[in-house]
Amino acid sequence: MNNSATAKLRNLRMSPRKVRLVAGLIRGRKVTDALVQLQFSPKAAARPVKKLLDSAVANAMHNHSLNMDTLVIKEIRVDEGKTLYRWMPRALGRATPLRKRMSHISLTIEGEIDEKQAKEKVKKETKKKSEKDVTEDVKAEKTMDEGAKKVKKAPAKKKVEKSEKK
Repeated sequence: MNNSATAKLRNLRMSPRKVRLVAGLIRGRKVTDALVQLQFSPKAAARPVKKLLDSAVANAMHNHSLNMDTLVIKEIRVDEGKTLYRWMPRALGRATPLRKRMSHISLTIEGEIDEKQAKEKVKKETKKKSEKDVTEDVKAEKTMDEGAKKVKKAPAKKKVEKSEKK
């Protein structure tokens, strides 16, 4: 395993204890197996964790040119986020506290580099750079031409003004 990609989900409005149950299901698995596990899990936390995993896979493929077949979940961590404190009215004028908890999830996946995709990415980057250089050269020539036109026009106006004054 060579490279890794990460994705983070912050302020998920779900208790960390509930999310950790789902995170434990997929920890250490291949990504394809984890996606199947999350798809058929009855837990409510499975849906946001699946979206996070999809995001991490997209990051791995696009940013790091990793092969989808070799991706493995290296680490999934569920931390506690902010807690919203609310109150529920009870009998005899009392109130009991409610704590609405939030979670922060960080996911790291690891895999091997896909050689074909890496080469294509390098080709696209070099092509974009060469196109930028060409467009910059064209812009520079246009500005030089415009500058030359302005310089030619300016002295002509001044000469006309001087001849009118005499």
